[in-house]
Amino acid sequence: MKKDQAETLRFVPQKEIVYNKLLPYADKLDSESNAILSSIKGNLGRAVQLKELWPGVLFWTRKLSTYLRLYGRKFSKEDHVHFVKLLYELVTTPKLEISMMQSFARLLINLLKKKELLSRDDLELPWRPLYELYEKILYSKTEHLGLNWFPNSVENVLKTLVKSCRLYFPESATQEMLDEWRPLLCPFDVTMQKAISYFELFLPTIMSPEQHHKAFRLWFDELMGLWVSVQNLPSWEGNLVNLFARLANDNIGYVNWEPYIPKIFTRILRSFNLPVGTSQMVVPRYLTNSYDIGHVVLWISSMLGGPLNQAQKQLNGLFSSIASFYHPSNNGRWLMKLMKLLQRLPASVVRRLHRERYKKPCWITPVPASHRLTEQDITDFVECMKQPVLLAMFSKTGSMDAAQALQNLALMRPELVIPPVLEKTYPAMETLTEPHQLTATLSCMIGMARSLLSAGRHYPEGPAHVLPLLMRALPGVDPNDFSKCMITFQFIATFTTLVPLVDCSSALHEQNDLTEMERELCSASAEFEDFVLQFMDRCFALIDSSTLEQTREETETEKMTHLESLVELGLSSTFSTILTQCSMEIFKVALEKVYNFATTNIFETRVAGRMVADMCRAASKCHPTESLKLFVPHCCNAILNITANEDVLNEEELDKELLWNLQLLSEVTRVDGQKLLPYRVQLVQILQLTLRLRCKQGYSLACNLLHHILRSTALTYPTDYCSVPGGFNRPLNQYLPIKDWGRPGDLWNLQVQWHVSSAEETAFVFYILDLLLQPELQRLQRYAKGEQDMSRDDVLQSLSVVQHCLLGAGCILPPLDGPPVTGLVHSMVNMEETKLYIGIDYDKSRENYREAICKVMRQLLHYILEHSEDDTKSLFAIIKIINDLMHFKGSHKHEFESRWKSFTLVKKSMENRLHGKKQHIRALLIDRVLLQHEMRKLLVEGCEYKSVHQDLLRDLLHLSTSTYSQVRSKAQSVLFTALGTYNFCCRDITPRVLELLDPTRTDVTQQQFKGALYCLLGNHGGVCLANLHDWDCISLTWPAIVRSGLSPAMSLEKPSIVRLFDDLADKVHRQYETIGIDFTIPQSTLELGQKISNSGGPAPYTGVPSDEELEKGLAQQQAKNLEAVQKYEKLVNDILACLQDRDLPWKFEHIAIGFLSLLLRDDHPLPAPAVRFFVQSLNHDALTVRKVAISAVAGILKQLKRPRKKVSITPSDISGVKESESLVAGDRPENSWLQYHSDSLPHTQQDWDNFRFVEKTHWGYYSWPKKLMLYAPMDDQPKDMSPEEMNESERIIYDHFLNPTFIKQLIEFLSLEDRKGKDKFNPRRFCLFKGLFRNFSDAFLPVLKPHMERLAGDSHESTQRCVAEIIAGLVRGSKHWNFKQVEGLWQFLIPLMRTALSNITVETYTDWGTCIATACESRDPRKLNCLLEMLMECPLSGEGGSFVDACRLYVLQGGLAQQEWRVPELLHRLLIYLEPKLTQVYKNVRERIGSVLTYIFMLDVTLPNTWPTKSPHIAEFTERIVSRLKPLLEGEEEIQNHVVEENGVGEQDERTQAIKLLKTVLKWLMASAGRSFTTPVVQQLQLLPLLFKIAPVENDDSYDELKRDAKTCLSLMSQGLLYPDQIPLVLKILNEIAGSSSWHARFSVLTYLQIMVFYNMFTMLSNEQAVQDVRALVIRLLEDEQLEVREMAATTLSGFLQCNFLTMDDIMQMHFEALCKTRLPKKRKRDLGSIVDTIPSVDLVRRHAGVLGLSACILSSPYDVPTWMPQLLMDLSAHLNDTQPIEMTVKKTLSNFRRTHHDNWLEHKQQFTDDQLVVLTDLLVSPCYYA
Repeated sequence: MKKDQAETLRFVPQKEIVYNKLLPYADKLDSESNAILSSIKGNLGRAVQLKELWPGVLFWTRKLSTYLRLYGRKFSKEDHVHFVKLLYELVTTPKLEISMMQSFARLLINLLKKKELLSRDDLELPWRPLYELYEKILYSKTEHLGLNWFPNSVENVLKTLVKSCRLYFPESATQEMLDEWRPLLCPFDVTMQKAISYFELFLPTIMSPEQHHKAFRLWFDELMGLWVSVQNLPSWEGNLVNLFARLANDNIGYVNWEPYIPKIFTRILRSFNLPVGTSQMVVPRYLTNSYDIGHVVLWISSMLGGPLNQAQKQLNGLFSSIASFYHPSNNGRWLMKLMKLLQRLPASVVRRLHRERYKKPCWITPVPASHRLTEQDITDFVECMKQPVLLAMFSKTGSMDAAQALQNLALMRPELVIPPVLEKTYPAMETLTEPHQLTATLSCMIGMARSLLSAGRHYPEGPAHVLPLLMRALPGVDPNDFSKCMITFQFIATFTTLVPLVDCSSALHEQNDLTEMERELCSASAEFEDFVLQFMDRCFALIDSSTLEQTREETETEKMTHLESLVELGLSSTFSTILTQCSMEIFKVALEKVYNFATTNIFETRVAGRMVADMCRAASKCHPTESLKLFVPHCCNAILNITANEDVLNEEELDKELLWNLQLLSEVTRVDGQKLLPYRVQLVQILQLTLRLRCKQGYSLACNLLHHILRSTALTYPTDYCSVPGGFNRPLNQYLPIKDWGRPGDLWNLQVQWHVSSAEETAFVFYILDLLLQPELQRLQRYAKGEQDMSRDDVLQSLSVVQHCLLGAGCILPPLDGPPVTGLVHSMVNMEETKLYIGIDYDKSRENYREAICKVMRQLLHYILEHSEDDTKSLFAIIKIINDLMHFKGSHKHEFESRWKSFTLVKKSMENRLHGKKQHIRALLIDRVLLQHEMRKLLVEGCEYKSVHQDLLRDLLHLSTSTYSQVRSKAQSVLFTALGTYNFCCRDITPRVLELLDPTRTDVTQQQFKGALYCLLGNHGGVCLANLHDWDCISLTWPAIVRSGLSPAMSLEKPSIVRLFDDLADKVHRQYETIGIDFTIPQSTLELGQKISNSGGPAPYTGVPSDEELEKGLAQQQAKNLEAVQKYEKLVNDILACLQDRDLPWKFEHIAIGFLSLLLRDDHPLPAPAVRFFVQSLNHDALTVRKVAISAVAGILKQLKRPRKKVSITPSDISGVKESESLVAGDRPENSWLQYHSDSLPHTQQDWDNFRFVEKTHWGYYSWPKKLMLYAPMDDQPKDMSPEEMNESERIIYDHFLNPTFIKQLIEFLSLEDRKGKDKFNPRRFCLFKGLFRNFSDAFLPVLKPHMERLAGDSHESTQRCVAEIIAGLVRGSKHWNFKQVEGLWQFLIPLMRTALSNITVETYTDWGTCIATACESRDPRKLNCLLEMLMECPLSGEGGSFVDACRLYVLQGGLAQQEWRVPELLHRLLIYLEPKLTQVYKNVRERIGSVLTYIFMLDVTLPNTWPTKSPHIAEFTERIVSRLKPLLEGEEEIQNHVVEENGVGEQDERTQAIKLLKTVLKWLMASAGRSFTTPVVQQLQLLPLLFKIAPVENDDSYDELKRDAKTCLSLMSQGLLYPDQIPLVLKILNEIAGSSSWHARFSVLTYLQIMVFYNMFTMLSNEQAVQDVRALVIRLLEDEQLEVREMAATTLSGFLQCNFLTMDDIMQMHFEALCKTRLPKKRKRDLGSIVDTIPSVDLVRRHAGVLGLSACILSSPYDVPTWMPQLLMDLSAHLNDTQPIEMTVKKTLSNFRRTHHDNWLEHKQQFTDDQLVVLTDLLVSPCYYA
């Protein structure tokens, strides 16, 4: 087969679509694909060499993607590589228009999709061009200024593109990437996120093992070390996890994860954010930055296996610790994550197994044998997933996730998963009261159906369950419960597709070589007939209960409701599946039954009738000959008998029997056309009678009959969908159907039976058309000429016949043809359309009815529009017919799409991902082949635009702008479809639409005007004429839209028109993408074009272009670039011209200004008139216009920015320190010159000029860039311009901003408030001022100074904000000013800012913070020394009260935070300043100090390869603090919050000071919980005892601030991630506190422990000693003298047991049992009056401890009954009558046991002996109150 094909094709295809070989015309496809491929290669190569990007290259790359959809990768490897390289070059062409880039990228992604086809030896792609493209678009420097408009989808397209290409990056790439991005790794900077996400996206991970030292070995330890040492989940941690997951998956067996596994699982568990303990605070960033489940799953599944299989042990732990969260009674926002984990993990393991065992080997390194999953590994994995999945079946989120998990688990181990689900399914089918249980279990069974049937040796008893399940499912067909009914249909259909319904019981006597199992199945199969008949009875009952009369009164709608139509679909598809799978014997019985049901009753035709007719159709489709023999004669006779009376034909309301028989007949004729031919005489007779019925319902049914007869005979379609080729009608001794249960279809031997129209059938079709269609067309034509009168109903009836003829015979009528429309675009490349063969040779000798219909329809349309435009029904029909004339070749696009969707759904629910290789069931494979055939019919992109189409489109446009809105909207949707089909037709139609908007025309009605606007707007997802990405179109439409404001038909009083204009403007803004003006193709691309043109196999049709053509191509490209610029400038000037018009309404002025703002670009300056317009608009009256103008002018200033000169320097020359070879980060000698040293600041002109400023804060922290580029000294930079040197645009801006009245007006506008209380610091205004001061240095300062001084003195919110925006812009804009200018600047600014900051208010302090932070961002701190020193001047002066102090600290923090690690000296000074002031009285200042301390210590990180910071260290600070808190730690008495607000009462005692200090320290601990990278655990531990002492036990908000904060701190600290070496330290402290005298502290230790253990589960489990210590601690606290502590200890113990942290072993059990047996002292007889002895005796405590221990064990298994439980319950029951508090504990435990085990008590009962049950029942039944 392969050889023959390679000879026809002359090459070996890479990988083609296999389904093409099964089409009935498969033999013609090789030559067809060769022809298409060679024309693609020829024209694409030619277009590239002629440099014609548009339309040539774009057109032919689109053809290539269509080719991929039709044939797959059916080209040689050589061509494949050429295509990939060419597209890679095209995508990375500089200055390429963004929409082209996306379309090339999508094709390239498609070409690289199957990675096994091209190895790294075949193809190598450079990584840097992609990185530059990605950087340019995703981190665009100009997008935020509105100089570039990118579509939203661009990010995903680029990411996918990089993912597809990174396989082929050269082996040197890894090192180059590390050199490129390591310098960005500064953890305090946003660049960290950028660098890590680049690593995640770009680093290649698939390489051969011998290249690993050049690949991941270079970075693995470094990044893993970083990940392990970060404790607080920064935003980039997720990206690292994604990278590791991908690495693990691509290199199973080559990366050693063992040392990291406990840490990995601890972090995975933490990332679910599960609630633990009682009152838990969640750090908000834990929610936003948690890991992506898809990658977590990939990572876990890649680490499984291997010699020790360490990961599986941890996975067991993970699932046992979260299993109880899956119980249906639990719900929360974490549930979605857990369900996703459940659903995806099995799928991921199945994918891995497939790769290890079944996938064809290719160039990618296989998994080494030592690390493949063994049978035991799989069993372990399935075992650990089983419990949670069975719990999740009934979850609140629905059973879909569990069903998918079970489907995959059953593929691996059917014998473990199917039985427990069956145990749940059988009872669920029996109960009537719990429908949710039924739907859940059935949907799980559907997924496991194939595993149940074909598990083979693993689970041989599977098939025996099929019949019992099917029989018990029947009651689910229930008219009263919709969802139950649907799931039952799906269930029955799934199982019957897999099983031939053949009675094999007779084989028992004939064959004696059957196995036991086969004998059982044979005898069971006798029940099939019963099953089919009972199913039919159920369906009949369902139909009876849903007839129209029963479900609703006549008044309501006659149509089916949505639910009914779903039931109808379910019923008909299930019934047809059953009949397809029946043996002939069973089929005949069923046919008889359905025939009797249909013919003895008369149904209404809307609901019940449709269902019955569907059942009959299903029968006649399966075996047409037998069925038609019954139905056709019956229906025909009935119809003829009733219509024998002439009057019937003219009746308005027809007899129900007639309608029903017509409906039945029209459905049963939807069968194999060949089988209809014997009945043609009767059928034609019926048609002639009924098509002329007067009653609309009657002739509609007749039209359906006509449509179905034509369709059955003309169309190409498969005729059998049985699960075994050839059906089951063979004698049992030759063929035993039970052997085919669950058998997949064999793609290589599918034996599809096609119906292809024979000569006889075609003749019959044309006979009908001549007989029935011809006269209708003649009548309509006479009517259109006015020669004959027809009523509207007659016209509609004729149109109906025409339409159904077209629908029926559309596939054999050749498409419309004619001369093409020329002159729309100019191209030097051929733009031919591709004709695909779809199995029909058109008969050219016959009349083409399509053209005849087209001609008549156009005449009729014009006649109706002229004479009776209100005949909307006929117009609707004509619009439908026009649509079909253009597009219909036998199937509709929307039907195709919904079938494609349902095909993928069914495929997913029934596929076998483990073995792969397309092992789907046969019916599904046949369906896919048919879909391939339909796709060939529907792929019409790039059709030639012919004059016929032009006429039809103009008619549609006429209809789209006609009087009636419904006609308009129907016509518009057809028009939009057509516009997307034909090449370049929009250029022909747009001018005609715009004519209607022309203000000079007075004859346009409002309806036409609205219609035209709708045509411009387009529909959702289709073409939008107002926004085609093409200068020719936009330069017409945009000015026309603006000018239409002057049209007489436009009225702003009509809300619909106003809304339309809003939508139009909105759509243009949303969809606009910057249009290119440079279409240059680089030389390297041209060479690839030549390679494609010169390649062979198949050789390109068109030869290489001649030299003259090449020269012409070059000239045209230059002309095109020039023309684009001219069109761009003309468009800007046109819009400006519209704006000059005084009469233009304000709305259109705003639209025009919006359009203008879209036209700013970064590669071409805006024409000067537009610059003048925008600058003047800064002072426009309307706020919206001013906003647009501010952005626009900021963008214009960016365009006018002059480039500065940069030089490269070597850091070691400046620092004088040699760089170290190894990786060292942090504050090291070689980067200390970057830091702020107050003794070496530039204070003179000379220092300033020689000083090396480094503006970017991250350079040098981690490593230096290979080439450090800094700005050249002042003398080498361009000088400030004088007004004479400026160009026109600059001069306009310069003149306006020097004009005092303009500035005065501008400042007035800028200091107005926009929305009270909502305004914030506005970055756009900041950009405007930054641009002004950057481009014109200090030219405008003199004019602005007085205004700024006035604003700074005014404390109003909006004025303060305005001056803050100007100052931030001024500081940032002064980056390149010379020394004198800068000195002058600070002399003016410092006093100004002092004034402003003293006027700070609640509303403005955040704006000032933003202002200073913005001013300091990416600036060398040594340049801003004046500003920083000014902020450092005693922020807590106390002038202006506590509020001003807090604000000044906030502003200072904003500035220092931007400087990160470069100002250690300032941070030290600040800390020394703050320390004495930590005992602040005011809460707001304390909170602010807490936040500032967090920032100061943020830099003290313990990351790998990092030097200790020069900034302040936490350890030293904590020591000083602890010594000041001494007085609190020593005393035993309770710490009260002494509130003494006056600072004047002398020096208070140490204790009060210490309490005030503590309050501030708590604020600091709370603030740093989520912000720092590493947690200073050792330092926090010194404060723990104090916190435990204060923290209250109850949840009560009335506590004072101190206690609440202490509680919060404990909660946050307990959630922290601990390093393994910190665990013993924490436990030691907890042990000490557990011995404290305050029971509150002992109680809090337990709550702290619960959370700490859960959040560090696996790290702690890997340390045996720690587990023992925790256990000892809990058991010790069980015997605490305080009741509350004992109970909490029990709860804690129960939790640890439940999540498998501790295990219930004999030692523990014996310990508790011994405690229980402690003897209590006898009650002494007391005098009645004496005081009761309240202190519990030691014995009572011990006895209670034992009981609590037992109770904890029992409560630790809330959802099942382990083997040890019955005995413990018995032990416990002995204490029911002990003294309190023991009795209370026992009662609580028993009632809890009863509550949690009540649901599944039937199962749980099995675990107890009879005696135990008797005792238990006594205990659980409440005692009688009257006893």
